[in-house]
Amino acid sequence: MTLHRLLARLRPLTGLALLVLTWDLVARSGLVDAVLLPSPVRTLSVFVEDLAQGTLWNDLIRTVLRTIAAFVVAVAVAVPLGIALGASERVYRAIEFLIDFFRSTPASALFPLFLVLFGVGEATKIAVAAFGAALVILFNVAYGVMNARKQRQLTARVMGANAWAVMRDVTIWESLPQTFVGMRNGISIALVIVIVAEMFIGSTDGLGQRIMNNQMIFDMPRMYAAIFAAGALGYALNVLSARIERRYVHWSGR
Repeated sequence: MTLHRLLARLRPLTGLALLVLTWDLVARSGLVDAVLLPSPVRTLSVFVEDLAQGTLWNDLIRTVLRTIAAFVVAVAVAVPLGIALGASERVYRAIEFLIDFFRSTPASALFPLFLVLFGVGEATKIAVAAFGAALVILFNVAYGVMNARKQRQLTARVMGANAWAVMRDVTIWESLPQTFVGMRNGISIALVIVIVAEMFIGSTDGLGQRIMNNQMIFDMPRMYAAIFAAGALGYALNVLSARIERRYVHWSGR
């Protein structure tokens, strides 16, 4: 591998290196109390230690399972509904206010409502995350269907395709790029809401609960390690979503 290719592959790590360097400099300078801001080396050692002991893995897996469950529910509800609403722009415009209203409402403000509906437990965390993700997916799917290229739809009709065939063979495929955008945003939102729900809705495990517990006892290295794990998880989900999108929607824009 040439030096140029090696540098190109390492370029995405530049931002991370700058963050760690800045963090280390601030920790060494004494501008912030060492109790509140441990060094990155100390945080990394705790991170590796917790992974080796399995405690961090357990919380990480619980958060992943809740996020995936919420995302699957959101996709199962939002994609068919988005296609149906996008196929009838008049119907979508009639309820667009409700979609935008709830999409703009912070999910944390809905925690009391979901607690009343589902009680304290797994269902509440998954349901509120699925609700937040579904609105974003629904919005993108509907607009993807409505903005499908009319020329291809017209060509299919001229060739004798009925309305269902045009929807199935042209419109849905045309809407896939926008659908995947919604799904990428949706899984990120689901992760954020799940972690916040783990902080405040009676959790005994999960990254959110781990962050809160360590903050309450001032175990800052473990708190930062859990935050790092949450960030790494979000990044991994985003990269995986992007690769799936490139694999299955490689014809986007053509």
